[in-house]
Amino acid sequence: MHFTGRTWRPPYEAHSVILQATSGCTYGKCRFCNLYQGERFRMSPMSEFQEDLAEIKRTQPYARRVFLTGANPFAMSYENLKLRALTVRDDLIKCQTIAMFASIRDIRKKEVWQLRKLRAMGINGLSIGTESGDDETLALAGKGYTAADILEQCRKLEEAGMEYYLVYMTGLAGKGGGYRNAVNSARLFSQLRPYFISVDSLTLFPGTQLHQMAQEGRFTPAGERERLEELQVFIQNLQIQVHLFANSLSNVCPITAYLPRERETALGELQYALDTFGEEELAAYRRDLKSLGCV
Repeated sequence: MHFTGRTWRPPYEAHSVILQATSGCTYGKCRFCNLYQGERFRMSPMSEFQEDLAEIKRTQPYARRVFLTGANPFAMSYENLKLRALTVRDDLIKCQTIAMFASIRDIRKKEVWQLRKLRAMGINGLSIGTESGDDETLALAGKGYTAADILEQCRKLEEAGMEYYLVYMTGLAGKGGGYRNAVNSARLFSQLRPYFISVDSLTLFPGTQLHQMAQEGRFTPAGERERLEELQVFIQNLQIQVHLFANSLSNVCPITAYLPRERETALGELQYALDTFGEEELAAYRRDLKSLGCV
């Protein structure tokens, strides 16, 4: 298999077949991330893609879901995505879904009719690292788009019938900003129809711009208790039916919930953590995190 650079997939794609379509990131300006630092964006040549696909066909001929690697393979053109989707479907006759990471910027470049055709070819299940729906937090994080952009582009996916997943990140607004971030993000996400929302919590790793800003006193990280309270506010204000997964390694109090049915249970679990653990106990967990996991 032609895996190059950092190969990363979300926890919920653990049972998907991993196939490299791209490596690196087309953007590389998010201030909290150094995952693809120093790695130029590269599309895998079709010869490599087909060789890897042939190996998958030999070892997992009945694979039903393929996850394309890279920070944002959806940055590829419509024609390139079409070619790769049809190639996968030709080789893996049982494959039903081709999933991948995508950016709001990648969706912006595609028309609804193109999205609809890609969906018909099996491309479905876009993981979108929105991180926030609050303009001030998005600007601080260096995301390069606004809440209005998120709303516009995700509605295009909905019009095309394409399933997508959103990411929310507690702590990203910094100390004192969690309540604002939670309320505004929940308000935005409640206008959309994500299949689920995945919640992470900001972890500052050396080499990221936010880490450097924190070292220089230009960014004050939110405490762990504030992050738990932020997540409570986010859950309280979400007004859609959605699966919420806040169980990645970055969450000091992992929870999952189907909202709104399990809202009170989730809030109670977070409150139990707030009532039971002090700031230092919670902070020790994050200090010991060396990475957030990769494959």
